[in-house]
Amino acid sequence: MERLSNQLNQISEPDKKAASEAKQRWDSVAKPLGSLGLLEDALIRIAALTGSADIDLSVRRLYLMCADNGVVAQNVTQTGSEVTARMADSFAAGKSSACRMAKVANCQVEAVDLGILNYPGNPGVRNCRIANGTADITQKPAMTKAELYRCIETGIGLAKCAKEDRVKLLVTGEMGIGNTTTSSAVASVLLGCDPLLVTGRGAGLSDSGLSRKLEAIKKAIKLHHPDPEDPLSVLSMLGGFDIAGMVGLYLGGALYQVPVLIDGVISAVAALLAVKICPASKKAMLATHVSAEPAGGMILDAIGLEPMITAGMRLGEGTGALCAIPMLDMACSVYQGSTFGELSIEAYEEQDSQP
Repeated sequence: MERLSNQLNQISEPDKKAASEAKQRWDSVAKPLGSLGLLEDALIRIAALTGSADIDLSVRRLYLMCADNGVVAQNVTQTGSEVTARMADSFAAGKSSACRMAKVANCQVEAVDLGILNYPGNPGVRNCRIANGTADITQKPAMTKAELYRCIETGIGLAKCAKEDRVKLLVTGEMGIGNTTTSSAVASVLLGCDPLLVTGRGAGLSDSGLSRKLEAIKKAIKLHHPDPEDPLSVLSMLGGFDIAGMVGLYLGGALYQVPVLIDGVISAVAALLAVKICPASKKAMLATHVSAEPAGGMILDAIGLEPMITAGMRLGEGTGALCAIPMLDMACSVYQGSTFGELSIEAYEEQDSQP
């Protein structure tokens, strides 16, 4: 805990000067003021994070946090835990949906094993195993505090590796059968609402499956009595290694000044946890899309971020975040484009609204 606290204390406030310079740059570009909306905001926030108005997103990396969840024993999923391992292998082979989308977005993909059940390993999957999956949250805490801190620090370490590799943009992704159950449980506690309001069908549960999922979440919350003011405890009781790893990635992005794209609801739950643990970490986060899962918009609202895309996606694996990369590329192209002065056009000015 002391090591983590020391790292969090090193996270600085956003650089207001760099943000102001980026805003001035946008206002000088030959187009109506603020006309690219959230895309302009994104680059300004990136400047504030990195401390430079010179925006470079040329090297990007998707970290796919893979781990299994013991709550699958409660029959809350359509498929078994063995699918997590198969998907990890598909990531390594570049055959998954996320890998295909990442290729289009010119984004590196690295799968990370944080606790895939009975996984023999794969040279194409980074071995960062914490344990052989988490415990069943309806019976005991998902993980020990020691496992929790190791997992978060692993995520921070991955951000550091990316920084050393000159990566300019991080993308969060996950794979773990049962993780919509764990993330819904965490969201219910952090948002202070009934699990019914934040729990969806995941990969396509039937009515009876959804009922079992809700009962498992309610049972886990009743068993552990998690304190919403203690996010680390909530995470250790109800979460998963994939969520904890993404928490570390957000914290590491803030520490090492690399922007991190939030994906769907599971990724957003990790982002909310990171902000609860260290409010300053929000500076590294960019909301890409709002998940079709019930909690998607609620969590982003709680963080205070607005998504760039509303497309009803709920695939996970970083796919929604990957969709935002070409948009950010286009924004960067305009940001670096012709100014009013270069085109001999009178610049737009802010005008008071009419009464």
